[in-house]
This record gives sequence, C-alpha cells and structure tokens, in this order.
Amino acid sequence: MADTDVIVVGAGPTGLTLAGELRLGGARVTVVERLAEPTGQSRGLGFTARAMEAFDQRGLLPRFGTPETSPVGHFGGARFDYTVLPGAHFGARGIPQSRTEAVLEEWAVELGAVVHRGWEFTGLDAGDSAVEITVRTPEGPRRLRAAYLVGADGGQSPVREAAGIGFPGTPAARVMYLADVVGRKLRPRPLGERLEHGMVMAAPLTDEVDRIIVCPDGAPPREDAEPVAFAEVADAWRRLTGEDIADADTEWVSSFTDATRQAAAYRAGRVLLAGDAAHIHLPAGGQGMSTGILDAVNLGWKLAAEVTGRAHPDLLDTYHAERHPVGARLLLNTRAQGTVFLGGRESDPLRALFAELIAYDDVKRHLAGAVSGIDVRYDLGGGHPLTGGRVAPRALVGPAGETSTAQLLHPARGVLLDLADDPELRAAAAPWHDRVTVTTAKPADDPHDQLDGLHALLIRPDGHAAWASAAPGGEGLTEALHRWFGPVTDRKAVPA
Repeated sequence: MADTDVIVVGAGPTGLTLAGELRLGGARVTVVERLAEPTGQSRGLGFTARAMEAFDQRGLLPRFGTPETSPVGHFGGARFDYTVLPGAHFGARGIPQSRTEAVLEEWAVELGAVVHRGWEFTGLDAGDSAVEITVRTPEGPRRLRAAYLVGADGGQSPVREAAGIGFPGTPAARVMYLADVVGRKLRPRPLGERLEHGMVMAAPLTDEVDRIIVCPDGAPPREDAEPVAFAEVADAWRRLTGEDIADADTEWVSSFTDATRQAAAYRAGRVLLAGDAAHIHLPAGGQGMSTGILDAVNLGWKLAAEVTGRAHPDLLDTYHAERHPVGARLLLNTRAQGTVFLGGRESDPLRALFAELIAYDDVKRHLAGAVSGIDVRYDLGGGHPLTGGRVAPRALVGPAGETSTAQLLHPARGVLLDLADDPELRAAAAPWHDRVTVTTAKPADDPHDQLDGLHALLIRPDGHAAWASAAPGGEGLTEALHRWFGPVTDRKAVPA
C-alpha cells in the first residue's frame, strides 16, 4: 500500500511549489528534505515576470507584500527597458529566496502537504506500478512508497543519478564569487560593470547589506569542494576594482560556475525531474529559480490528474515535451549572455555587434520575452494563434460580477471563458464540471489584446491556452477538453 501519491525530494522553491500544485489537484504529497532547517540564506533575489504571474494565478502575491518590479534590466550586460514587450519586466527584485521558500512552504502545508526535514534520500526502487525510496532520518532509515517520485533536489540530484537519467552538457570553465557584505555601502553596480580583468556587480539588499558578484577573467573552477572563504572573494574584488573589503562582515559567501547541463529526459517511468535537477546554467538574468517554479506549475496539475485517475493517457508525457525545450532555450540564452558579458578581450567585437543589434525594438522584444518567460508557447498542434501561449492577466466583468483571469485560476482548475454568452459552449463543457470552471464574462474595458475578437477561451491550470476560437460553434472544444482534462465516465450534462 502506498504511503502517499507523490514523493517530492527537495524543499526548495521548485519542490514546495510542486507540493502546493499537487495538493490543489487532489493528490497526496510528501516532501523529504535533507536539511533539518531552511538555510535562511538570501540566494536568489526575486523572480521573473512569468513566475510572478504564476504566483498571482494562485493568489500568492499578497504574501510577498508588494513586490517591486524593475522595468530596466540587461541581456549580457546590454541595458534596455523590458517593457518594450507588453506585460514584460526584468522581474520582481529584492525578495530573498529564503522568503520565497517560507511563503511556498506555508502555502503547501496549509493545503495539506507533508514536509519532512532532516530526511535524506538514499536509494530508489522504481517498478511498473509504484516507486519506493529509502531515506535516512534522525530516527533511523525509512522506506516510503508512492505512485510517483519527483526529484527537485538540485544540480547534483541524487534522484536523477539513482534513476539513471543522463545529464549531458558542458563542464565548468571558470569560477565566480558572490557575497552579502555588511556595512560597507558599496557603489551600486546593479547591472554589472566590465573592468580590465573581469566583471563585478553590486546592489543593496538592505540599508546595511550589499550583494556583490565577482567574475574574474581566467579564474579556473575550484578543485576542492570546501566552502569558499570570504578572503578569496575579497581578494578577487580588490584585484578587479582596487577596493579593499577584506575586513568586512558578511551574511553569506558562495561561489558558482558556468557549467551548463540538461537532463536527457524529464521523465523516466515513475520518476520525474524539475528545477535544477533538470537543468543547471550560469545564473544570468535571475532565470533559474523561476524556471524551476514554472516546471512545477506545468507538472503539478498533470501529475495530480494522473494519480487521481482523471488524466488522458498521454497527459503526463506532455511535461517533458513542453518543458524540455524551455530548458534548452534557457541554457542557450544564459550561455550567450556569458559569452557576451564575461568573455575577455576576444569578446569585444561580439559585444560591439550586440550593442548595435539591441538598439532595435524587435530584438529587445525577443530578448525580453526570453528572459521574462512570458513568450513561452507550447506546441499544442495548431488551432488559434493563441493556443499554447500564456494567457495574460486580464480584468473581467460578467453576470457574477468582477473577476480576472488570474483569480479564476486560483483553484488550479481548467477555465472555459465564455466571452459571447454562448449556452451551447457551456453545455459542451458541462460533463467536465468537476475539473473545469465555466465563466461567462467579458474584458472589463476595450481589450486590444489577446482577448480581442475571441468568442471563447479554454485555459489550462498553468495559465496557458488549451483552445481558443473567434467563431461560434465550439469546433474542437470537446477534443481539447478530453485531451487536457481527461475522459468523463458520466457525460450527463449539468445545467450551464
């Protein structure tokens, strides 16, 4: 007998997001985490525009206070305004990863997820009908059995290794450093500054703490696995900037590399991967944590439908099909940024050419869409041009009052947005009433956007359009409902 429906290994942002998504979908979920307590470290400092939308779709944004977004960012050090693309920005900034993890864990536990800290994954036995893992706990070894296992356990991922999933890519070629420095009030360099022997960044986290990043040219990866000492970071900072910060206090010191790898498969039978377990890369543009969160948002409703018996037979396979290309594109853009921004003098011609290209609005829109995540479009097989794309946040008004596309997605159910008050469409969707919310509404004002001219729109729980039509009749709607929300055994219509 299974202990739970899904075991998630790793209680970082990806694993905790997935736990909440699974619970919203009705799945039992147990999270096991090696660390006995959260690190409390700042680590990632915010999330992308699309991850911010995903949190809004679950009603989580108020828990972060009032996130401050930055319209201006960079791509490979080239500064530009991301709002050249409607809905895009350089992300919510200044939110420490420790805060993000705390919000997500509170949410997941409220929904009924079980989180075991101090439980370390040590082994895996995956069969055709279930998966069993062994864990080391403070009380001794334990075995847990579930229908599925998800590794959200970081770039070194013991789950990925135990499942025999390859992790091809390029090894590290250089080391870079970061530290949260206390009480020095360093000159801000928020988008980075190229110097003769490398690149440095500095940005205030609070009135007293500055985050610094030091990327010396030609510094080989560290051969030992020992934690980096601040003296090493301060020495690199002095060599590049001439500033001596060796006597400063610090809240966190770490190092990272430009290693770039992606899992060969995001699913191997009953084992799946998400977040850093599926992809590692240079942390350019602050995209890594957000991509992992969006992996979880894509996977959660599908896996919950699978374990609760509501899924189309091919639904779970769409996780790899949709998210693996997104991960590959992430690796492409972070490698490109590293080459442009961190290359030595040999990259000067590339930097000059890139500065010319980024002056064009079309180029800005393309890059803004890539880094913000809002241009991700899954290949769902044709149909209306909106199909597969993300549905932008939109205020709506209807017979039931005011709402929004984000608010309708709070329960992580499908949404059929009836924009033309069409009873035939509502009747067609009625057999899926237990998994799809049907709402009759219109944009609160003149849209001139995605909803302009639409008759109806079917939205998946992850906020992507599953079907759209500009004409009455609902051609293709039943097929889309079946594909994304599974077969129905009782097709008796429920009053629309």
